[in-house]
Amino acid sequence: MPRIGGNAGTARSSSNCARICRAASAARTNDDKECLVTSDVEFRNVSKFFGAYAAVDNISFSVPAGSFFSLLGPSGCGKSTTLRMTSGFEFPDRGDIMIAGENMAGIAAYRRPTNMVFQRWALFPHMTVFDNIAFGLSVERQPRDVIQRRVGEALELVGLTQFATRKPRQLSGGQMQRVALARALVKRPKVLLLDEPLGALDLKLRMQMQLELKRIQREVGTTFIYVTHDQGEALTMSDQIAVMNNGRIDQLGSPQEIYDHPATRFVAGFIGNANLLPVAVEGREAGTATVSLDGFTFPTPIAQEPTGDKGWIVIRYERIRMGEAAGGMPIRTQARVRDAIFAGSTVHYVMAIEPSGTEITVEAGHDGLSSPLMQGSLVDIGWEPSVTRLFGDV
Repeated sequence: MPRIGGNAGTARSSSNCARICRAASAARTNDDKECLVTSDVEFRNVSKFFGAYAAVDNISFSVPAGSFFSLLGPSGCGKSTTLRMTSGFEFPDRGDIMIAGENMAGIAAYRRPTNMVFQRWALFPHMTVFDNIAFGLSVERQPRDVIQRRVGEALELVGLTQFATRKPRQLSGGQMQRVALARALVKRPKVLLLDEPLGALDLKLRMQMQLELKRIQREVGTTFIYVTHDQGEALTMSDQIAVMNNGRIDQLGSPQEIYDHPATRFVAGFIGNANLLPVAVEGREAGTATVSLDGFTFPTPIAQEPTGDKGWIVIRYERIRMGEAAGGMPIRTQARVRDAIFAGSTVHYVMAIEPSGTEITVEAGHDGLSSPLMQGSLVDIGWEPSVTRLFGDV
């Protein structure tokens, strides 16, 4: 499959270095093949204010070259403002933004080595798919043969070669999104910025497009910075995720690191489905605390040090075992089923721990062969201490 980024004669490497770390020279020359670990985008103590409100509050991070990087968080957390500052649609009030090693202070959007894909595709309705993709190259007055070749490569990359002569009204939502993606990539930006581009698609199509976006990103080797409030999108596609909250980055890491080892209560609650249970802290030693929950004690790793003798443990729904599977767990108790929420391949059981009534939710697989537990059923539940995390009371 043709490559969009880099020179036509530059061979793609299947190594991690070629997939994750693009050499700066690989996109510009044929004779310098050295692969260097670089950052395509770097934020240094960046803040953005709207009046007295800090939309982005002193954030610092770097985006490895050739990676898929997501800014994840709820509405109003500052992720879109961060993306707009990267693109040049907004300018920071404090700090520095570096792209490809160059400070972007005062550099307008059209002069930056970036391109943007929005949630709304903004295709020209009177133009064909080919002409929509070619528009930016035509504005640059690229030679006709260059336009033909690059647009042909882009069409093949997104799987729309046979739709080149169609108008946008003749395409599905997913096809129009791929046209918008091809239009952004055909100009070979150093960094592609994506602002919740799948938000207008239905659930099944969004899931298909997640896999397609990741495939395309790996194929072209371009750095993608993706903004979303959907944790599923971020976990599925990203090499690294920055979880934002109230204008700050609460945690930066790989999807698995953020899911398995949340750094704050906010991250633990925002990513995945998790129980947040109040506990008494009875002792601490070498990163582990002994806590008491409803009268039984157990050790738990400390994620965020409590200031006093109260805290919260986080345990994900799917990490709790019930029935016979709970028998071998170091931590065991009983709970009574209050409700069963059927979700297709899984069932979420809302339970009350006996005898206190503390509510806890357990996720169990649904195999289609057995009926869900009845309301009022008393069952054993249990878990491993290592799957919990202790957080402070703030």
